[in-house]
Amino acid sequence: MNDKASVSKELNAKHANILEGLLKLPENKECADCGGRAPRWASINLGIFICLQCSGIHRSLGVHISKVRSTTLDTWLPEQVAFMQCVGNEKSNNYWEAELPASADRSDIGKFIRTKYQDKKWASRYASQPAPSTMIVETSELEGKADIPRKARKYSMEEDVFSEQPPQVPTTTRSRGVSMDTMDEFLNLPPNNCLISAPSVKHKEDTKDLFSLLYASEAKQDRTIVPPSRWATFECKYTLANKLL
Repeated sequence: MNDKASVSKELNAKHANILEGLLKLPENKECADCGGRAPRWASINLGIFICLQCSGIHRSLGVHISKVRSTTLDTWLPEQVAFMQCVGNEKSNNYWEAELPASADRSDIGKFIRTKYQDKKWASRYASQPAPSTMIVETSELEGKADIPRKARKYSMEEDVFSEQPPQVPTTTRSRGVSMDTMDEFLNLPPNNCLISAPSVKHKEDTKDLFSLLYASEAKQDRTIVPPSRWATFECKYTLANKLL
């Protein structure tokens, strides 16, 4: 599927307004190469605005060097418009004309452009070339996410695509039985981490039986014998009489 087909008329009109605003900036009012007024063309991979004459020379360089688009006639993708916002003529020339002497001859503009972009004669030796693949561009200011093609949109950490995974419920293990520390307290024994130099000798009367400790509360209960009810006594007598008969 062609990416340009996914650009709606409303989005295309919005791109045209953004490009028109970029052309009104002081650094973009002149052609990036010859200095001509009111450029209406652009190189989308170099991030510059150029005039009609220079656009023909850029086309002759090949798309591996310069990709030319019209700011009014062609359809632009969101990432292309965002890249033009990030670069522009001033930033681009700071790299491509970093070593350009003041007495450089621009009379032969074709030769000048080929020397500038193809031979990279005056390119900066310290900075890197502005390119869409090496720059992070934000497209949120151009439009809503619904209008951006899926392949051009970058997901954030807050989107639902990261929350689709089921939440991990921490597994808890139930403790079985009584811990050793609790048993030690129940039996009045010293903790495990205490060192006993010698076993302590106790009298028989001081020792506590585990069985008696467990059922001590039951022994203390008042055990009273409840006499049977009158109905139960009558039923027993009636059953005994039937047997005798």
